[in-house]
Amino acid sequence: MLFNSLNFALFFPVVVALFFATPKRHRWILLLAASYYFYASWKVAYLGLILASTLVDYVAGIRMGKQESRAARRPYLLLSLVVNLGILFTFKYFNFFVGSAEAALASMGLGWEAPVLDVLLPVGISFYTFQTLAYTIDVYRGEQEPEHHLGRFALYVSFFPQLVAGPIERSQRLLPQFRQPKSFDYQRVVDGLKLML
Repeated sequence: MLFNSLNFALFFPVVVALFFATPKRHRWILLLAASYYFYASWKVAYLGLILASTLVDYVAGIRMGKQESRAARRPYLLLSLVVNLGILFTFKYFNFFVGSAEAALASMGLGWEAPVLDVLLPVGISFYTFQTLAYTIDVYRGEQEPEHHLGRFALYVSFFPQLVAGPIERSQRLLPQFRQPKSFDYQRVVDGLKLML
């Protein structure tokens, strides 16, 4: 679902209306469901990737928060880096590197038929990968407390307005907004609509 599509033009006002009709303490649930629906509208199978990234980094953040030293936090940071960059590399760069290796071997007279990963690049994979890595790096450095609420962390990773086109948001800025939802403010709505148009 593109931001300039009819589907989004129908989706967005419904989400906004439901958001303000939902009690503040439950708004994160609505936003998370809307974000997963938005992401699944591209391809349902890729929900597994964003869920895997979310769970790995949630656990890594919690575990790092229980460690006193950076050395004790390092294995959890490495887990996050390997999983997230591994997923990103597989979908974004695997065919390029395998094709380059095949060409290099062919130039040396060595025949090798490289395997090709025949899948579409998951939409937004770079944005959510680097956003969630920024979180784990901040927790590793002690600049961010781990988010203990799995739902709010999942929303931080998958928040639909910035999921496919950025910007990459720092956890220190976005997570507090999910904890303290704002009341309806007509002027902010008008200002937001002006920015969109």
